[in-house]
Amino acid sequence: MPRVVWVDGKLQPRDAPALRADDSAYTEGRGCYTSARVSDGHVQFEARHVKRLVLAARELRLGELDPQRVRAALRELAAAAFGRGEGVVRVSASRDGDGALHLVGVPRPLGEEPAAWSAAIIALRHSAEGLEKGLKVTSRLAMALAGDEGRERGVDETLLLDASGHLVEGARSNIVVVPESGAPATPPLSAGAVAGVARGIALERVQEILERRIAEPELRSANEIIALNAVRGARPIVSLDGAPVGDGRAGPWAARLQAALDADS
Repeated sequence: MPRVVWVDGKLQPRDAPALRADDSAYTEGRGCYTSARVSDGHVQFEARHVKRLVLAARELRLGELDPQRVRAALRELAAAAFGRGEGVVRVSASRDGDGALHLVGVPRPLGEEPAAWSAAIIALRHSAEGLEKGLKVTSRLAMALAGDEGRERGVDETLLLDASGHLVEGARSNIVVVPESGAPATPPLSAGAVAGVARGIALERVQEILERRIAEPELRSANEIIALNAVRGARPIVSLDGAPVGDGRAGPWAARLQAALDADS
């Protein structure tokens, strides 16, 4: 599939190397990215993806990204890869050893989309230490290992807890938990979770959602668990470690969160 590369605000030839060996994402893990869904030629949540990448590049001291360049990268890659079809585009920012800021876009197929997900809690513990501040960074070893374990176990998502046994996030999503009683909740960013685009929309539009810590027993006894992902939407998790979540079917909060995302796309 095609890719697009900008260096210091200039579009590079399509056969130009995407990364140098001294790129910050490779040598330091200092890079950020965003992944957006393309549907009928339209980049969903485009403005939010642009804003997130620009702010993340600034926080990581990579330099100032031009929002118009980010928007152009998303649109050009989407058009070249999918036309009026569907898929996913990932745009990442990093810099080389000379300080030049790189913006690299890579497309991928949408893949399978089950209406409901299965999940597992894994032994790997999430560490909230570091300077990420909710940023979606390229140094994501823990998430990659968690994703590998999920595929080996045959589940759609893996849930990561911190050292004290509290939920942080999924390997590829933010998590909303609907307890047996009380309001739905999602872990705070201070726990170490990524500030996902879908998470932000949900908190803006569904004000009943609380940001608080969620211990493992509450997670296992929940009436509903919903994974929030800008590419996949609000996916109900209907089984956890092989046991049904609630009655084992998608619940009303999953539908409400999906409606909130649909209203913002």
